[in-house]
Amino acid sequence: MKNSISQDDLIVFLTVLDEGGFRAAARRLGVAPSNVSTTVSRIETQLGVPLLLRTTRSMRATDQGLALAARIAPLMAEVRAACAETASSTGRVSGRLKINVPGAVMPDILPPIMAAFQHRHPAVEVELVVDNGLVDIVASDCDAGIRYGASLEKDMISIPIGPRRQQIALAASPAYVEAHGCPETPAQLTTHDAIRYRLPGGPLLPWTLQAGGKAITVEPATRLVLSVNALNSGLSYARAGMGIIAMFRNWLEDDFRAQTLVPILKEHWHPLDGPRLYYPNRLTSNALRAFIETCQSKVSGDE
Repeated sequence: MKNSISQDDLIVFLTVLDEGGFRAAARRLGVAPSNVSTTVSRIETQLGVPLLLRTTRSMRATDQGLALAARIAPLMAEVRAACAETASSTGRVSGRLKINVPGAVMPDILPPIMAAFQHRHPAVEVELVVDNGLVDIVASDCDAGIRYGASLEKDMISIPIGPRRQQIALAASPAYVEAHGCPETPAQLTTHDAIRYRLPGGPLLPWTLQAGGKAITVEPATRLVLSVNALNSGLSYARAGMGIIAMFRNWLEDDFRAQTLVPILKEHWHPLDGPRLYYPNRLTSNALRAFIETCQSKVSGDE
């Protein structure tokens, strides 16, 4: 064989068998289904035999695939056990963990996760680098990053961190609504004052709403522009009656309860995928492994 088959490739193959399909394996591994299919095809090409028989509706292992799985599954289990034993040999996780994060996760999503992680692993020093731009976490000496789906690098593994789904909500102060009225349709936003955010050195963040089952973009009358690096500061200006603001719904719930802000066009709020923790294919530290485990337990509600 010109190229050797890596342990990562074999793990992908075993995961497909365990999960019973490419899509389920991809979800478990945090990669695209096409990557899983490509990996299995590469193994088959290098071995010169088919391992899986698949159609658009079903999949089953060939005799060769079953024989390979029977030989390598115990070996992989032994490798994982050896790694786990080595990782826990000191009795505790220690070291440094540096994570690049957007400001959107700092107020409410990260604090409970960080508190749980610190409680479990007090010897780990954590550094959070707040950056709303697109960052090469390897080049910037970070162990992992947090971003929303569209911004993830394709060669990274990712897992949910926080809510699976969020909403971008619109809100304004009661004083603003009393003075300017409340828009009844997305089109009426063009006549209203807006508090907007600008990406570093880039465009204004768009206002995306739902109408007729489709996503639409509206352009309100921009009255105040803030840097996206100061996301939460916009709420103070909205409370002061300077205009309508588009913000994560979970950031607005306290204001809605206190009636310092009121919902605007609630039936048109746009949903989006929640944030994800991403990291290189090969984990490099016990601290990162431990942080991933904490994130998974918090998301699944184990704690």
